[in-house]
Formats: sequence, C-alpha cells, structure tokens
Amino acid sequence: MFKKIGAVTLYIIIGYLLYIYGDQLIGWLNTYARNYLLLTMIVATLLSLFPIIPYPIIGGIVGAAFGPALGAFVIWVGSSAASIIMFLVVRFSFQDWGNAILRNYKPLEKVTVLFERNAFFALFLSRLIPFIPSIIVNVYAALSRVSFINYAVASSLGKMPSMMLFAIVGNTLVTNPRDLVLIFFFYLVFVGIVFVSYKLWKKRVLHLNES
Repeated sequence: MFKKIGAVTLYIIIGYLLYIYGDQLIGWLNTYARNYLLLTMIVATLLSLFPIIPYPIIGGIVGAAFGPALGAFVIWVGSSAASIIMFLVVRFSFQDWGNAILRNYKPLEKVTVLFERNAFFALFLSRLIPFIPSIIVNVYAALSRVSFINYAVASSLGKMPSMMLFAIVGNTLVTNPRDLVLIFFFYLVFVGIVFVSYKLWKKRVLHLNES
C-alpha cells in the first residue's frame, strides 16, 4: 500500500512541477537545446512521461535545433525512456490490482489474452498510430502479463517512425516548409502498408488455424 501511495504521490508532484514550469522548459529548449544534448534528452523524457505539452511540439523544437537525424534520435530516446519508466512503475506498483481487474471481466479478459499472445506485434502496431494515447498503451501493457523485454523492444521500435516524423517536421518548418505535404504523404503510405501487412498476416494465421 505504501509503495502505491508513494509512487502516485511522486508522480503527482513531478507532474505539478512540470505544469508550473512547463513554459520555462520550452523556452530553455528553444534557446539552449542544441548546446546540451544529454540534458535535452532528460527534458524530453520528462515531457514525454508527463504530457503537459503535446510531444509533437517538443519533437518539432528538438528537430529544429539538432536537425532531422539527431533530433529524431533525441526525442526517440526521450519518448522510449519515458514509456519504459511508466511501464516499470505501473508493473511493480499496481500489476496485482490491475491484472485482477483485467481477469474479472470476461470480454476484457479475452482481449487481454489475445493481446498477450500477439504482444510484440500489437505493441509495435499501436506505436505506429500517433493518435493512440501512449499512456493507455503503457498502463495496459504493464497491467497485463507481457514480458518487459517484449514491451521495451516492440514499443521502442514502434516509436521510431513517429519520432522521425516529429523531428523532420520541426526541421522542415525551419528549412523548407513546402516539403511538409510530401512528408505527411509518405508517412500515411507507410502506415497504410503496415495495416495491409497486418491484415494479410492475420488472414494467413486464421487460415492455418482452420486447416
């Protein structure tokens, strides 16, 4: 019980401080990010862990500061680290309570079992879709029986395209804004290819199970 209360209290305190000083952090990133690589990664991790400010904005700022390649790497590290930290906090503080809820409702239990059987691909796919809230994926995976290694690898790999997109957009806004339409087109094509591949894979698995 004390472990749970302590984790929630610490999370609230850090979140409150970021809420109060979020504008100052954004101002610092705009001015000094390119001079402090490691510190920028830490700030990016905190701002991803506590989404007071939309992360695409952070990605745009960092991408404009470091360029598309290094900027994408910085925000990818920050976003991946934040997801892993949240997973570990929820897993070690609330899994016993949360897993009981997941197993007590039959429809939810069936979805969870299916998710656990296909955890790597499900996590990877969920990260490719930017409008799926990261916090929901983090908490749900932590409450389930998905292994830490599966989660960390699939989640981090799945974040790469969107983090690259955020950084490239930020850099493009500074260098050549007209390329934005082309960037979004290629991203949509990439997501479409992933969805088609998933449907074909799922269809093949169902066919093999029936035969």
